[in-house]
Amino acid sequence: MESESTVQATSSNFTVGIEFSALPEGCIAGILAWTSPRDVCRMSAVSLEFLSAAESDALWETFLPADYREIIGLSSESSSHLSISSKKEVFFRLCNSPLLIDGGKKSLWLDKKSGKKCYMLAARDLTITWSDTPMYWTWISLPHSRFIEVANLNQVCWLEIKGKINTGMLSSMTNYVVFLVFQRNDRFYGLKNVPVESSVGMIGGVTTKRVIYLDAPQVESSNHPDHDFGERFLQYENVISSMTGNPDPASLKKRIDGWYEVELGEFFSGEGKGKELEISVMEVKSGNWKSGLLIEGIEIRPKFCS
Repeated sequence: MESESTVQATSSNFTVGIEFSALPEGCIAGILAWTSPRDVCRMSAVSLEFLSAAESDALWETFLPADYREIIGLSSESSSHLSISSKKEVFFRLCNSPLLIDGGKKSLWLDKKSGKKCYMLAARDLTITWSDTPMYWTWISLPHSRFIEVANLNQVCWLEIKGKINTGMLSSMTNYVVFLVFQRNDRFYGLKNVPVESSVGMIGGVTTKRVIYLDAPQVESSNHPDHDFGERFLQYENVISSMTGNPDPASLKKRIDGWYEVELGEFFSGEGKGKELEISVMEVKSGNWKSGLLIEGIEIRPKFCS
């Protein structure tokens, strides 16, 4: 049987062996690299050892995309970003200050929680039917938009918006969600309570289709006998939506930047081998003339992002 002094010595040696204070800073940084940016920020408040390692350039380089220098180089703001000495500062600059790339037709930033790439395709980067005809669409500037121009719907009967992005531009092996970002002005009509079809998928692959609303469906108060039927019909639609994975009307949300967003669908980026993702928003079945819609763009960001 081991003596009490032997057990104490063994216990003491084991305790010393697991103390983080005894580990080199680079080793702690290497361990933290297996977590996430959010976790690193939380753990940096635990001890001085964590705090020092959490400032490591080597650590924050692992959270930046491998091609972050090339990405920054595509923007007119590249000099201000690349002149920052700290990789942690570069990371948070890319999270908090989206870059305009591709001639201002795309916006790129990083998700704070995961470090994954997020994009918004500007309205000018989309294919909008009749957008080159001022009678139907005009291009205007708004002070609260990140882009120089947004698309303003004057009047159309055929509403069709399409966007494309190469998956090689996205973070690999990531579940993404796609949103239409828009506003409605005081001339909004023709789309109230009208189902709009959306689709998201790889060209030549599986496509996810949904029914969305750009104005949350409502049944106006009425004593008409059809009123109760209308309410029951909307309840039925919501049940079907939940069974098929389609978002309910509540998925239309107002963002902190003042715009609205509605979820169009999801997809998995895979290994980022350069497949083409196609996104579509269409309403051509009602026969309604439509107006008062402002399109800022289509946003693509990781699911469960910050």
